[in-house]
Amino acid sequence: MAALAKGGRTNFFGFLLRLAARLPFLFIAGRLYGADALGRFASALVVVELAALLCSMGEKRGLAQRLAESEENRANLVFDGILIALILSGVAALGFYFVPAPLFPSGEYTALDRLIVLAIPGYALTEIVLAAQAYKYDIATTVRARAVVEPWTISILAGVLWFVPGVKTSGLSMAYLLSIYAGLAVALIPFLRTYGLPHNWHPHPRLMLRFTWRALPLALADAIEWGTRRVDIFILGLFAAPAAVGIYYVAQQVASLPQKLKTSFEPILGPVITRKLRERDYAAIARQVCQVGFWITAAQAGIALSLGIPGEAIMGLVGPNFVGGTGALAFLLAAEVVAATAVVAEAALIYVARVRNLWVSIGTIAVQALITVLAMEAIDSMNITDPDRANYYRAGAAAGALMLTLGAASLTKAFMLSRILREPINNWRWALIWAAGAAILVGQLVILLPEWLELAVGIPAILGVYGWVIWTRGFGPEDRILFSRKLAHEAEQQQEELKR
Repeated sequence: MAALAKGGRTNFFGFLLRLAARLPFLFIAGRLYGADALGRFASALVVVELAALLCSMGEKRGLAQRLAESEENRANLVFDGILIALILSGVAALGFYFVPAPLFPSGEYTALDRLIVLAIPGYALTEIVLAAQAYKYDIATTVRARAVVEPWTISILAGVLWFVPGVKTSGLSMAYLLSIYAGLAVALIPFLRTYGLPHNWHPHPRLMLRFTWRALPLALADAIEWGTRRVDIFILGLFAAPAAVGIYYVAQQVASLPQKLKTSFEPILGPVITRKLRERDYAAIARQVCQVGFWITAAQAGIALSLGIPGEAIMGLVGPNFVGGTGALAFLLAAEVVAATAVVAEAALIYVARVRNLWVSIGTIAVQALITVLAMEAIDSMNITDPDRANYYRAGAAAGALMLTLGAASLTKAFMLSRILREPINNWRWALIWAAGAAILVGQLVILLPEWLELAVGIPAILGVYGWVIWTRGFGPEDRILFSRKLAHEAEQQQEELKR
């Protein structure tokens, strides 16, 4: 529990840094490039990151299990995964470069835009390197790469490249590509210091094929879990204009900020669970899942309320045309809250019921795609004459479909894990209702303020009231270890022992 708390604290700081970097990027992209260019960039990003996750072969979570079970040189094990990822991502990048239609469904792109496929190998390798560091309880490297270097690089370069002749129309794609490799460079330095280079390592094609086959369900589960947050953009790109995709992308980027809180615990939760599985301590796994589930739910709900109540002011920062996406923002923020249970349950299911978890994930994304398509067809049948209004409706419908399917997935996966561990899995506490009620009351006063005060004073006020109620009425002694310096010191000692 000390290790979980320390990892969560470290990555929560990374969440704050990511928040500080994400908003400038959205402002620059919305004000300089506009909704159309942002929509084309978002459509390409969906395919690139999905391909990269598949090419990493589930090592983001599966590497911890391989390292825990094997006595082989750990550097060699990691480099096995790196070689497979390089081969697969190289093939994927070449394929999409010569057939770019899946990346750009609108058919609008430049020669430089096509180079975004080069991000696939960089993204896949970064996932593996950061997973290897997480096994050593090194979460700080993830924070530096994902929360500092990548977001600030893309924000700064998106602004700079706009003023470069011949590049500005592809500035978003080029900024993203460079940010991925900047993050990889920052991750590789501590990785090589921790693991070093492989010794007496020779690729064995038969063993690599066996490893790939074993990792395939986990890779698909990772891709599907990620895809539930992106298939809506893909479908929206098929039914709506790029401007609608751009508006939805901005709402999704704001809503994904509380989603990042799950990553505060995800890198450390995997190694902790794999160690408890070796001891067959299922009760401890259930306690850890419920504990972390409540932490994530409580934090996500607070941030969702503080961002959703002044949603019009936040969307208006990006540009006046984006304010109509406030409804989509509200649904997306609610979706992240209801998804918290599925996230922590899956962290254990991938080790104890890998194939069944995969089938549930496949069912989830299939249902989401079906509901989203039906919603798009329903809006088309309404014959809305105002194209902007139709775009806002489509964005809201896509977000609502996501919320419904993630809620169903949470209930299903919690029930599955409870049956397997024979322990209750529930992260709900009534204090969440009291805290949300207090935050909503404060929010009704906040929205009466001018927009700049709504953002500068209102967001901290809503979050502060919510946090005070959760702390006094919802947090018990076990929850407060999240803020215990003594346990943080114990976790640091444990980390040093593991490194030695």
